[in-house]
Amino acid sequence: QVQLVELGGGLVQPGGSLRLSCAASRSIYSSSMGWYRQAPGKQRELVAYITSGGGTNVADSVKGRFTISRDNAKNTVYLQMNSLKPEDTAVYYCTKDPLSVIDHLWRYWGQGTQVTVSS
Repeated sequence: QVQLVELGGGLVQPGGSLRLSCAASRSIYSSSMGWYRQAPGKQRELVAYITSGGGTNVADSVKGRFTISRDNAKNTVYLQMNSLKPEDTAVYYCTKDPLSVIDHLWRYWGQGTQVTVSS
């Protein structure tokens, strides 16, 4: 079993920045990693993912503002979020080892961290 622990959420004003981190209890070296979010009353949404080779894919809604990165030595993946908007408010989840990205099926999910963008 793998545990994923997300940190870095909180309250931030519109236009501000946050960096989320996700630490895995086992090696992420050969794993694709992802970030999802779910706002109240909405479906869970794929925000970004990064392959084991470092290739990235970012949702159109956050492109140019959010960046996903990884540090294999620390078994950690990051989500740098800039120019935050109120509509970015959601619980953000870290994921590991996709079974099907298209179907949003991942082997492991974190517990989530709340991000609230509000003045």
